[in-house]
Amino acid sequence: MAYPVTVTVEPVLTNRNRLTTALRLILAIPHAILVGGLGFGILGGVTTTSAGGVTSYSWETGLLGAVAAFLAIVSWFTLVFSGLHIPGIRQFTLVYLRWRVRVLAYMMLLEDRYPPFGDADYPASVTVDDPKLPRDRVTIALRLLVAIPHFIVLFFLCIGWWITAIIAWVLILATGAYPPGLYDFGVGILRWFTRVEAYVLLLVDEYPPFALS
Repeated sequence: MAYPVTVTVEPVLTNRNRLTTALRLILAIPHAILVGGLGFGILGGVTTTSAGGVTSYSWETGLLGAVAAFLAIVSWFTLVFSGLHIPGIRQFTLVYLRWRVRVLAYMMLLEDRYPPFGDADYPASVTVDDPKLPRDRVTIALRLLVAIPHFIVLFFLCIGWWITAIIAWVLILATGAYPPGLYDFGVGILRWFTRVEAYVLLLVDEYPPFALS
């Protein structure tokens, strides 16, 4: 059966915009502040540094990602004890995830068009089916624990993707084209990453597949 989280990316392999490709990470900074980038964390690895007794926190998934993570904690309690996912929380999380997928596709060089701020049409998108009722409270209670194997695999996959992304970046600047094999790998990483994030944010209960396709 198809997984209830579907990521769609319209391929752009040739005639790439070399100027925006060269400056891609800089151009994406305003979006990254809000919805983060692609690293090794899912919900936003917290980095703590103590200086003069002050501890600072940085969220890999951006400011909106930090809000989504907090709301996921709230939803964990409401789902475990009542089976209810508050509609407003679910809607906010879906908007955040759609925005994040658009920005990640742009940052990962999968698209050249600058992503919109907010919820709007874009060549990269994600759809999340409504979960089956009643919700699976057992897997929700153990959600972060059962997702650990995916965290481990994604850690190494992200390392591999960063290596291939640097290669693709150089090739795009030199030839204006993104090699199909590297492009498909990047789309697969985005797809896998998004499925796991939707699972961890309690949008779905089905366990994500270990697959790029």
